[in-house]
Amino acid sequence: MNSSNIISLKDTKVFNPIKVGNIELSHRIALPSLTRLRASVDNIPSDLNLKYYDDRSQTPGTLVMTEGLVVSPELGTIRHVAGIFSDKQVEAWKRITDKVHENGSFIGAQLVAFGRSSEASYMKELGYDMLGVMAEHIDSQTQKYAEDAGESIRQITEEEIKEILLRDFIRASQNSFDAGFDFVEIHACSGYFLDTFLQSSSNRRTDKYGGSIENRARLILEVVDILVAKFGASKLALRISPWNYYQEMKGEFDDCHPYAQFSYLLKELQKRAESGNELAWISTVEPRVSGSEDSAVKSSVSNNFMYDIWKGKIFRSGGYGYSAPDFETVLNHVDNDRTILGFGRLFTSNPDLVDRLKNGWDLSIYDRDTFYLYVNWGYNTFNKYGEDIKFSEEQEMARTPKALV
Repeated sequence: MNSSNIISLKDTKVFNPIKVGNIELSHRIALPSLTRLRASVDNIPSDLNLKYYDDRSQTPGTLVMTEGLVVSPELGTIRHVAGIFSDKQVEAWKRITDKVHENGSFIGAQLVAFGRSSEASYMKELGYDMLGVMAEHIDSQTQKYAEDAGESIRQITEEEIKEILLRDFIRASQNSFDAGFDFVEIHACSGYFLDTFLQSSSNRRTDKYGGSIENRARLILEVVDILVAKFGASKLALRISPWNYYQEMKGEFDDCHPYAQFSYLLKELQKRAESGNELAWISTVEPRVSGSEDSAVKSSVSNNFMYDIWKGKIFRSGGYGYSAPDFETVLNHVDNDRTILGFGRLFTSNPDLVDRLKNGWDLSIYDRDTFYLYVNWGYNTFNKYGEDIKFSEEQEMARTPKALV
């Protein structure tokens, strides 16, 4: 990616206001959810998180999304991933949401159940089974990690779906709103718990949650319906990834083509919208991205089919920086007045990304090697435009997250 000579987007639709739910954003650039592992080891938001979200919400009217927040340890967790299931976590997130609101911006909590993607040794330490759509590991390596930890995956039962999963998504959503979040986004993508129910490559259940397109979509729709009934649709969103290969998903080569599975899901959500329960947005991962890496998926596939089914807002992210310096793809997508654009990797290295895109200022190139460190290096060590702060790698590598409470 060229880090200079980008055009200014100031006079384009990118910087026209757009309404999502009951909130009006001042532009269409947003920070999508990115796993960064900078919470405390026991899942409490940290001082590093506070600065990170503060810096990226400085332009008033900006939407920033959190990394996926642990819904409950029972549904799966990983060290250093922030959670939203305890009073301490709620208190810590309240400090962050207050700071974002002081900046005149908005913040959403993404809720994730890790399921089979959990950290096996941590789950063992906490005393929880690893639950999955099936009693199967992602691959041989994750199976070895689990076996080394003396942990195994157990298929979640229908009773547990009702008594644990739905219960904990309600509690995590309530905690999110108590913490001051403007939106809650349901994580149903990238091979994590809810996505594994949706995809035929991971779901071969024979009960009411498997065996057909309708049954595989059932759980996600149940989560949506139960949260809409309690909190209202305008504060809720959903994230999906139709073409993703991450964590052994099969993308377009699955035995059930994404057009079939995801079109059904979108049609059901559109029916709910037409009856007065339109979600704030549906977020989607672009085909060119799989996890944090570039995907080998064919360039012929696209998420554009979503617009023909879902008539509300679509939050698209994944690789938009690659169309620099002219941002042709970006400008094409915002032309319909229904699109929010997530710049993930570029937001990691440009805390003032909104101002840079607005003014055509040079962009700093991101560093993949720092995405999942447990320290401040590569997290809060990128300058804003015109700044010349010198960060010591040795010092910042020693700076670990400190819980906010």
